[in-house]
Amino acid sequence: MQLTLQEIKKDPRINSFISQTDKYLRSLSYTDHGKRHLDIVSDRSKKIARELGLSKREQEMAAIAGWCHDMGNFLGRTQHHYWAAMLFSQCFINEADNSDVVSKIIQAIVSHDKDDLSIVDKITACLIIADKSDVHRSRVINKSVKNIQNDIHDRVNYAVTDNNLTVNKKNKTITLALKLDTKFTSIMDYFSIFVGRMNYCQTAAIFLKYEFHLKIN
Repeated sequence: MQLTLQEIKKDPRINSFISQTDKYLRSLSYTDHGKRHLDIVSDRSKKIARELGLSKREQEMAAIAGWCHDMGNFLGRTQHHYWAAMLFSQCFINEADNSDVVSKIIQAIVSHDKDDLSIVDKITACLIIADKSDVHRSRVINKSVKNIQNDIHDRVNYAVTDNNLTVNKKNKTITLALKLDTKFTSIMDYFSIFVGRMNYCQTAAIFLKYEFHLKIN
């Protein structure tokens, strides 16, 4: 079996894991980690890989990792990256025609969330940047005024009305440009919860021999 994003999206096991994760994180009042987030991360991972000049196969692997990276959350938020990698391995390690493809996807999934893990593959770096750059109003599930005022994660996400990630191969830069509505929150609030994620994007970009730039407003 050759792993493709199209086949992965149709797999009932993967869809079950994603559904359970969405249900679990909604119960905890988290921002969206369901198919909206996974579509964006999968598409963005593949886009970054393509802009970097990676092969078609590597682009597809980045897209698959993006689609599956969060599906272990229903087994526990803290170690969700390990759970997702384990579930992916159990599903496909004996079905895929290339174990190297499976191992690289697993590596990317495991490393997407913890900056104490070494980045050893470009697919991993693509996934990290794609995942950590997804901040936007559409991620907020509970859009009530009271919730947005009281929850800094929802408030910051809700304040971001435009999000654009570009790769400039000539200048060796990866730029995340955000439009933030300061009526809802301040730029300092953004940094108070996202500085770690932006630092991890920078680490991933450095691995790719690129600079990571952040533009807000």
